[in-house]
Amino acid sequence: MTQLSSTFRICDLGIPQFFLGVKALYTPGVVVLSQRRYMTELLRKAGMDSCKPLATPITAATSTPSVDSSPMDDPTLYRQLVGSLMYLLVTRPDLSFAVNRLCQIMHDPKQDNWVALKRVLRYVKGTQHLALRLTGSASPVVHAFSDSDWAGRSLDRKSTAGYAVFIGPNLVS
Repeated sequence: MTQLSSTFRICDLGIPQFFLGVKALYTPGVVVLSQRRYMTELLRKAGMDSCKPLATPITAATSTPSVDSSPMDDPTLYRQLVGSLMYLLVTRPDLSFAVNRLCQIMHDPKQDNWVALKRVLRYVKGTQHLALRLTGSASPVVHAFSDSDWAGRSLDRKSTAGYAVFIGPNLVS
């Protein structure tokens, strides 16, 4: 900070507590990042702040959407909510697969996709207490894992791939 302040005019506000909707809680050797306030606002925006919570974000049937489902009259709210869920992935990597599935049909969402989106929001309602825990590590070893399927989507036979990268015990990507 001293070197930076000798070159640039800066103001040190201390350790960040709340930044861009992410709350940081500090304990010795651990930082916990939470977006609980953001999740509450997202559920309110969707009109689901008093919905029944669920234990899982997606079902096996969600991965094979129905071809005879009717299109949505106005997909704007669907797109807004999926975009909001994408920002929630900053601290909730457990939602990545479900949100990715919802994003794949954002150009033309159907009614069954809306049902799948509401299921993810109900899962968020039941897991608002979850947060991302980052811990210090004496050995910052990088571990990367990947997986893919081949032509796994039944409608268009597209493949899906995913990965996880850890530095020490912390998921970073």
